[in-house]
Amino acid sequence: MLFRSPTPGGAWLWLTAAGLAEIGWVVLLKRTDGFSRPWPSAATVATMVFSFFCMSQSLRSLPMGTVYAVWTGIGAAGGLLWGIALEGEPAGVVRILCVGLILAGVAGLRLGGR
Repeated sequence: MLFRSPTPGGAWLWLTAAGLAEIGWVVLLKRTDGFSRPWPSAATVATMVFSFFCMSQSLRSLPMGTVYAVWTGIGAAGGLLWGIALEGEPAGVVRILCVGLILAGVAGLRLGGR
């Protein structure tokens, strides 16, 4: 077996890596221009595969619903914050509050699993 089943703490590290990679592939996806640009497209697909691999490792020790919720939460919040900070997307109060709710939900899932 190439990878042993991670400890709960290790599973959360895998899940964090998966979520950060999800932010990466979303950012890269914008640069593919509909997958018409080869290098950004290849980088996007590679980052997607890495994200799914990391998520699959976390699924060996954590509940599926928790993993999926945290993975999408990190990706959604991170993508939105990236867009606001670096892409010039609007940063309205409601959008910022909603990111806070997403992050609170992710933290609650992490703490609630103990």
